[in-house]
Amino acid sequence: MCIDIVVVDDDPGFRRIATMLLTARGLRVVAESADGASALAAVRAYRPHGLLLDLHLPDLDGLSVARRLAQEDHPPRIVLTSTDRSLWSREELERAGIECFVAKDELADADLPALFTPLTH
Repeated sequence: MCIDIVVVDDDPGFRRIATMLLTARGLRVVAESADGASALAAVRAYRPHGLLLDLHLPDLDGLSVARRLAQEDHPPRIVLTSTDRSLWSREELERAGIECFVAKDELADADLPALFTPLTH
């Protein structure tokens, strides 16, 4: 099964690195977005399994994007990322529809396939 991912970050350099990491681990990046509005549009257009979502975006923050997607049918698994290591409770992330938080500098060491593998029902 091919796992489709949308990468959302306002930094094109980080999007490039994240895409490279995801692809190297067997995931398929189907779209990249630089802001929250285009992220919402990309998720609706591509219906990915997962979303690598930056917290700080120029229009909507990552939590707002996640909350909007959580209200839709079949939302993607969302991994929030940032250089900001503010502590959020697991409950706060779950309420926003976020699977987990991974700091940007720890992304290379994260088990990305496990984070984005769809749950079986």
